[in-house]
Amino acid sequence: MFKAVNRQGTYTTKYDDAKKKFGTDDLLPLWVADMDLASPQCVQDTLAKRAAHPVYGYTVYPPAYYDAIQNWMQTRFDWSIEKEWIVPCYGVVPSLNFALSAYSKEGDGVIVQTPIYPPFVSSVKHKKRKVLDNTLVYSDGCYIIDFEDFEHKAKEGKLFLLCSPHNPTSRDWSKEELEKLIEICLENDVLIIADEIHADIVYDKVHHSIGSSEKMMQHCVILNAPSKTFNIAGLNTSYAIIPNLKLRQKYRLEQDKSGITNGNPFGIEALISVYEEGADWLDALKGHLRSNITFVSTFLKEHNIPIKAVPTEATFLVWLDCKGLGLEHEALTEFFYHKAKLGLNDGMSFGEAGEGFMRLNVGTSKEVLEEAMHRLLKAVKAL
Repeated sequence: MFKAVNRQGTYTTKYDDAKKKFGTDDLLPLWVADMDLASPQCVQDTLAKRAAHPVYGYTVYPPAYYDAIQNWMQTRFDWSIEKEWIVPCYGVVPSLNFALSAYSKEGDGVIVQTPIYPPFVSSVKHKKRKVLDNTLVYSDGCYIIDFEDFEHKAKEGKLFLLCSPHNPTSRDWSKEELEKLIEICLENDVLIIADEIHADIVYDKVHHSIGSSEKMMQHCVILNAPSKTFNIAGLNTSYAIIPNLKLRQKYRLEQDKSGITNGNPFGIEALISVYEEGADWLDALKGHLRSNITFVSTFLKEHNIPIKAVPTEATFLVWLDCKGLGLEHEALTEFFYHKAKLGLNDGMSFGEAGEGFMRLNVGTSKEVLEEAMHRLLKAVKAL
């Protein structure tokens, strides 16, 4: 059911930008966080139908857009949200920047948890806020939160940029961990901006949204989109869920300043389609991704490759602990890009805490991953 699609020549970042990224185009690109798998048939049919209409002008967000989001949140996460809480957006990263402008000023402290998706840190720096790094602790092959340090940082912080599920470590924070973060943030009047874009792809439990907490509901902004889940990131359609009226008004003001006020007609149609008809496809996708994750972990162990796959609780991104190779950062990237001929995201791009790690995108076919693992094995043997 899930076969890799040839994406070369479609102006896709993962393939057509690989040479610029890695200095060579003869590698297998497994980096950017989108999948090489076809989007659900319902999306393809919906977009074809919309494309058949010959006018693609300015587009509003129809009632069906809001209904689809409300129903998805209720069905998948048992979270009942109000229509007025939903703010249509262009993308999670732009929204992150709007939130920083809306709720803080230059010099304010913003808590992040490295290793982290790069825009979390770069956005804070671009906005001239102070990065407060509550570095995650890598212990016994898993990542945990240093709550003592978080409490210390919260005394100085104005905002906390929460990545939940976490990218790149793939942790899906437990309800107990989130409750502890909530208590500390409430005690110190820290507003939580939560990126929950990977919430749909959680394997062994149901994702807990920070916004569903009665305590935190009025003190948070939730950013989400169907883009990662259904492989429609290029359609630039996302949303914020902001229960608090004043916070919602402040966010809207900043977003409106950007001039981004109209929707993408294809993105809107796609969102409605996947949230109304994509549940079964998603369940099948998670089974495929879980199989890919297991394959990678098992292959590394069975072939005694000195690389460990950090347990993947969520996302289609496997965080590889490559410290066993004994290579410094530059030598490690040289090994992957030019010896193994694999294009992965290097750990240092997620912060200094990512040194010695690489991020592998398993959102592809089993056959592609088999090729990748055999390339890796051959390169390791040649070390």
